[in-house]
Amino acid sequence: MAPVVTSVSPNQGATTGGTSVTITGTGFPGATVVRFGSQLATNVVVVSNTQITAKTPAGTGTVKVTVTGPSGTSTQNVFYTYTTVATPLLTSLSPSSGPAAGGNTVTLNGANLTGATQVLFGATPATILTNTATQITVTAPPGTGTINVTATTPGGTSNTLPYTYITTPAPTLTSLSPTSGPTTGGNTVTLNGTNLTGATQVLFGATPATILTNTATQITVTAPPGTGTTNVTATTPGGTSNSLPYTYTAVTAPLLTSLSPSSGPTTGGNTVTLNGTNLTGATQVSFGGTSATILTNTATQITVSAPARPPGSVSVTVTTPGGISNPLAYFYVAAPTVSDLAPHFGPSAGGNTVTVFGTGLTLAGSVDFGGNPATSITVISDNQLTVTAPAGTGTVAVTVTTPGGTSSTGSGNPYYTYLGAPVLTSLNPAQGSELGGDSVVLNGLNLTYTDAVTFGGDPAAFFAISDTQVVAVAPGGAPGTVMVVAHTPAGNSNSLSYTYEPS
Repeated sequence: MAPVVTSVSPNQGATTGGTSVTITGTGFPGATVVRFGSQLATNVVVVSNTQITAKTPAGTGTVKVTVTGPSGTSTQNVFYTYTTVATPLLTSLSPSSGPAAGGNTVTLNGANLTGATQVLFGATPATILTNTATQITVTAPPGTGTINVTATTPGGTSNTLPYTYITTPAPTLTSLSPTSGPTTGGNTVTLNGTNLTGATQVLFGATPATILTNTATQITVTAPPGTGTTNVTATTPGGTSNSLPYTYTAVTAPLLTSLSPSSGPTTGGNTVTLNGTNLTGATQVSFGGTSATILTNTATQITVSAPARPPGSVSVTVTTPGGISNPLAYFYVAAPTVSDLAPHFGPSAGGNTVTVFGTGLTLAGSVDFGGNPATSITVISDNQLTVTAPAGTGTVAVTVTTPGGTSSTGSGNPYYTYLGAPVLTSLNPAQGSELGGDSVVLNGLNLTYTDAVTFGGDPAAFFAISDTQVVAVAPGGAPGTVMVVAHTPAGNSNSLSYTYEPS
C-alpha cells in the first residue's frame, strides 16, 4: 500500500528552505523520497511507520507534500506554504553567564523570534521553555568557557551572542537555626554556610522549602511540613551541599490570654506585654499585619515594642513553631490635644475646678498643671473634662495624658496662671457721700485680675489700673461704715472700712 500523509508540521516556512518539519501519516517504512511540490526535501529520516523528519527545499507559494516508498507515492492533499519570514535577531541574553553544569534559565531577547525550532549554546541545543516574537526562554545545557548562542526559526538562524560558563564551588552548610520545628511547617529556618549564592532549591528530605532570602553565607526558608528527623540540603549553580539534620516535633499552638496595656499611641514604641501559654520560640508578633519588635520571650509571656499604626482596633497574634495564636484586640489611640481652659487663672493654693477642652480626652489617665497632677478628673465627653487644679505658681502648661500619648502645648491656649490672693492695703479716700458716685482708689497687691469690687456687699463699677491699684466708683449706701472687698480668680481680698457720710 502506498504511503498516506495526514499532516506536516510546521506547515509553513521560509522561501529559502531549510526548515525542519515532521511529516505524520502511515506506511512510511522504506520511504526514499519526500517532495515539496516537485522539489526534493533533504535530511529525510524515517523515524517510524507513522513519522518522517526532513528539511524543506527552497520554494515559493503553496505546494503539495508527498512521500514515495516501495509501494508508491502518497496522493493526499497535504500542503506546505512558503512565506517570507524575517531572519531572527538577538539583542541580549539574561543572564549572560551561568554554571558549567547548566540547568539555569536564560532569556534571549530580540526580534522575529516566533516559531523558534532550536537554540544552540555553541553546538549544544538548549531546552526551549517559552517563545514569543521578542523573547525565548531556555534551560541552558552544560558547557565550558565562552560560547556563541544562536536561535533558529523558519526565517533562518540569528546572529550570535556570547555566553560564559562559570565554574562555581559547591555549597557547604555549617548550621541550621532552629534545628527543629512543628510538623505543620511554616516556621522560618536559617541555613548558615559558604558558597550559598544563587540557591535554586533547599530540600527538607525530598520536600522543597520556600526560599525567603539568600546571600553567600546564609539562606532563610519557610520550612515545609514533615515528620521525624530529615536531612536539609541546599542546591546552587555549584551543586548540592552536604546535609544537616532537622527534627520535626509536635508543638502545641500558642494561646494568648491578655495584653497589657491593651491600647497605645499611633506612633508605637510603647512596651506591650502578651500573656498566655506555649509562647516559647516566638518568631513573630503581629499587630494587624505589622510586625512588632520582640524584646523578651518565655513560655508564658512576651514583651514587644508596639509598631506604629493608624488609629483604630487591630488584632494581635503570636507565631511560634506551634503555629499562630488566637487574636486579641489592641486599640491605637491618637494623641490628645488641649485647645482651651476655663478659667485660665486660679489661686496658688489650687482646689478650684478647671474645665479642659480639646480632642481625644475620653481615656484621660492624668492631667498635669506644669509638673503637678490635677485630681478629681471627670470626663464629660471626648472633647471636655473637668479637674481640680493642684497648687502651683506662675504660668504653667496644662497637658492631658491618655494611652495615645501626652498632648503638646503648641496649640490653642493650654496655659494656666496661678494667682496670689488679692490684698488691700488702703482706700483713697476712705469715705464718701451716701449718694455714691465717688471714685475710690483701692491700693494693694495681686489686683491685675480683679473681677469684682463690693462695698458692703453691693457691687461697684471698677477698673484695674495695675497689679497694685484698682479704681472703683462707690455705689450709694446708708450713712455708716461698710467693708470694701476685691475679688480675683484667686479669691476674696481682706476687707477695708469705707464710711458713707450724710449728704
